[in-house]
Amino acid sequence: MPRRVLLIQAHPDAAGGHLCHALADAYVAGARRAGHEVRTVDVAQLDFPLLRSPRDWQHGEVPAALHPAQDGIRWAEHLVLVFPLWLGDMPALLKAFLEQIARPGFAFDYVEGNPLGRKLLGGRSARVVVTMGMPALVYRWVFRAHSVRSLERNILGFVGIGPIHETLVGGVDGLGETGVKRWLRQLEALGRRAG
Repeated sequence: MPRRVLLIQAHPDAAGGHLCHALADAYVAGARRAGHEVRTVDVAQLDFPLLRSPRDWQHGEVPAALHPAQDGIRWAEHLVLVFPLWLGDMPALLKAFLEQIARPGFAFDYVEGNPLGRKLLGGRSARVVVTMGMPALVYRWVFRAHSVRSLERNILGFVGIGPIHETLVGGVDGLGETGVKRWLRQLEALGRRAG
């Protein structure tokens, strides 16, 4: 059954041309070939300020440049986030993007007596695709994939998104042409399933 998919390209280099871009393109191609509706957001192409205070986050206006991203999230049944691991975490631009869009009233509501509030983005699944220099097994077992788990639990799960699956692409500097093609085929297959 066709699904509505929003792919968030979160590599912070607006020039493109990175493995993250190729992986995202492969996913989108597979999804469209299978009949899924796909929208994309390229975070690096958006112009928005950093949040600098709790007051601004709770009561400030979402920048106009981010309204289409929020509309895409409302529309989507499945979200795909693609980004490189930088200094053991998501790039700062992605964190700034998520802080701006996951505001009270859009992503969750405060509920008196309930510190977790009410999740407003339920009914959506997600896939997190992360590229990294270290082997994925090292990141998963030695570092416990802490930043990906934090994203899944503290941001996506907090607002009701689930289930969440992950694809960790490790050792990117040593993949070579054959390894890159193998990953592109895997992402295209994931796109066909919209999973």
